[in-house]
Amino acid sequence: MRSVLPVLLVLALTVYCVVSIVQAGEGEVRNLPKWGWLLLVLFFPLAGGLAYVVAGRPAAGAVGRRTPPGRRPGPKGPDDDEDFLRGL
Repeated sequence: MRSVLPVLLVLALTVYCVVSIVQAGEGEVRNLPKWGWLLLVLFFPLAGGLAYVVAGRPAAGAVGRRTPPGRRPGPKGPDDDEDFLRGL
């Protein structure tokens, strides 16, 4: 059982990093492009995963602020929507 735990921890770190890299926007990851981090994490799971968590993860303020692809940021309320105001 003791020999299985480190393997599971490295596997969990690798899965976390891969999911984080894939979900991050192209400009959100730091210090390397997304494909570079992905290769580093997949070829060197422990060292690459730790390096990504320390030096590559998006900054805390950048997460959740991006607009989904193909969509423009919408108005905050009805008084900010020009189409709505034109229809009044």
